[in-house]
Amino acid sequence: MATKPRNAHSGSSGSSAADPKSQALEASRARPANEALRTNQGVKIADNQNTLRAGARGPSLLEDFIMREKITHFDHERIPERIVHARGSAAHGVFQVYEPMTEFTKAAFLQDPAVQTPVYVRFSTVQGPRGSADTVRDVRGFAVKFYTSEGNYDLVGNNMPVFFIQDAIKFPDFVHAVKPEAPNEMPTGGSAHDTFWDFVSLVPESTHMVLWTMSDRAIPRSLRTMEGFGVHTFRFVNAEGRARFVKFHWRPVLGSYSLLWDEAQKIAGKDPDFHRRDLWEAIERGDFPEFELGVQLVEEKDEHTLGFDLLDPTKLIPEEIVPVRIVGKMTLNRNPDNFFAETEQVAFHPGHVVPGIDFSNDPLLQGRLFSYTDTQISRLGGANFHEIPINRPLSPNVNNQRDGMHRQTINVGQASYEPNSLNDAWPKETDPAPRDGGFESYPEAVEGTKIRVRSESFADHFSQAALFYQSMSDVEKEHIVAAYQFELGKVTRPEIRARVVNEILANYDLDLAKKVAEGLGLPAPKKGAKAVGQQQSSPALSLLNRVKPGIRTRKIALLAAPGVDETSFKALRKKLEDEGAAPLLIAPTLAPVAGAHPDATIAGMPSIMFDAVIVCGGEASAKTLAQSGDARHFVLEAFKHLKAIAALGAGREVLKAAHLPDQADGVATGGDGDVDTVLKKFIEAAGQHRVWSRRAMAETVPA
Repeated sequence: MATKPRNAHSGSSGSSAADPKSQALEASRARPANEALRTNQGVKIADNQNTLRAGARGPSLLEDFIMREKITHFDHERIPERIVHARGSAAHGVFQVYEPMTEFTKAAFLQDPAVQTPVYVRFSTVQGPRGSADTVRDVRGFAVKFYTSEGNYDLVGNNMPVFFIQDAIKFPDFVHAVKPEAPNEMPTGGSAHDTFWDFVSLVPESTHMVLWTMSDRAIPRSLRTMEGFGVHTFRFVNAEGRARFVKFHWRPVLGSYSLLWDEAQKIAGKDPDFHRRDLWEAIERGDFPEFELGVQLVEEKDEHTLGFDLLDPTKLIPEEIVPVRIVGKMTLNRNPDNFFAETEQVAFHPGHVVPGIDFSNDPLLQGRLFSYTDTQISRLGGANFHEIPINRPLSPNVNNQRDGMHRQTINVGQASYEPNSLNDAWPKETDPAPRDGGFESYPEAVEGTKIRVRSESFADHFSQAALFYQSMSDVEKEHIVAAYQFELGKVTRPEIRARVVNEILANYDLDLAKKVAEGLGLPAPKKGAKAVGQQQSSPALSLLNRVKPGIRTRKIALLAAPGVDETSFKALRKKLEDEGAAPLLIAPTLAPVAGAHPDATIAGMPSIMFDAVIVCGGEASAKTLAQSGDARHFVLEAFKHLKAIAALGAGREVLKAAHLPDQADGVATGGDGDVDTVLKKFIEAAGQHRVWSRRAMAETVPA
């Protein structure tokens, strides 16, 4: 497993080599001789004399991360929980590019397939505090810190490719609206309340993202099977200075899957750490989560040919227009050693970029480039958050930024400015022509009047929402309707419910609006005043098209009791393990069964914790399970949640006791000697994640 080496600086202090304290202090001494001037993220600086500005006599630009880092650090040189994304889980890993990306970017970590770049990845929910539940309906953060040879690069994204707002000036308003309400600090971890729906009903630009949040994307089955997106449009820049627009995608190798809403709610009560536990345990048992990095590349000349504005963060590029090119793979192979020191203190920032990656004029991104430094300073106690071990770049962060709270580096020498003549001018900016790897901002032409206005190209708020909804399967559309009904059913003000239905939903899909209205007891709406026409679908947007058959890493419950048929039980478990699944023995008590200790009790780890269920054979075992209300509920609930079920030999009596048919879709049964036959049918069903054809039958089964 890869580990991230700690930063160290060479040199001598005259102290005893046997003195651990002296050694620790020596390791922190910064000796800048013969080192290029760099940012705190370890990126070489090509120009330390001039702020990035719009024209030689134009205004300075907010995106100048070098200037802002330098000034912000200076502002804080004299000596709390995240506002959003507070609840997080994380892991270490490595990233490897599949083939050199030289044609598109000069970023070093995207060049050599033999190089493993260390990464630290943090997944999170958005709305709730650290103590909230994992499985709430919410956006999930997906942030990756690459410790590259050129400095740290942070790809800070979500599990949805768009966002609620178009301009960063509205971010405080959105967060104030979605967070627990001010009078009572409720609800925790959810958006089903008045202030959220009041805000989004009055801000139509949020329509597309709200629809994603009402979809199954907002209740992922696992962090390991969740897609990630960079959200914004960035730039790739190659060594010749040629730029292309780029959108980033993370694709889980296992495929993408969601929970059912009933499952999500029950899991929140039974195990609020469900996603955190699933990620940790998978890594511990060696089922390392894998994600492939994909990019959508758009030539600059094609910027205005897509039918929407590429800079609008509420829009996505349909894959049918610009395919996703898979360029590399990330493997998460090590759990953190200390949650606070690593997961809680890791500081991400979309402005942490390396040469070869640059920004666009997306107004939401532009504001984030300022906000993230400011919030990390507030949260982590000062401008030296880059010196916390989890945030340290692998390349040396040598510069003249000094002092401040929690400073660890012991700076040596008189000169803390540049240029200087006291230390042979070191550290200094990279030499011109070429800049020796120093960061150079892409020379985009900028011209226009300074004005507060939203571009007219950002005005269409409904077309892509219509595209997304029309791209869903019937199953996913049913779930979206139910989600809107649930959320709006929690809203106390009737005028807000009516506004969402009549002024938002009716503008992009009248059928959806009518179904939601019916569930809320509202009059049938009419077509909205700004309704869009029929949209073509994008099959790539449907989660049901992300399924990858197979049961690798899937958690399978083996339901058994004393008296189980040991031969078939052991054969069954061995075959499941050979398929890469994670079979767990679940029994009425923790007393040994078939010579093995159960992994959990039926009551302690209910069916909602599993992907599929097998009831093992043996008359004594089956009799005990059939008489157990917990066991009957276990298989009933699995059936209702459309999971694959198998029963061997006398285990079929448990299904009978639960009044479940043994011939339904996704139910495999047979004698104790039929392990291979039953397992083949079971794996085929379990490998599809859900047995959607069983929906109507499952609705008649009591919870």
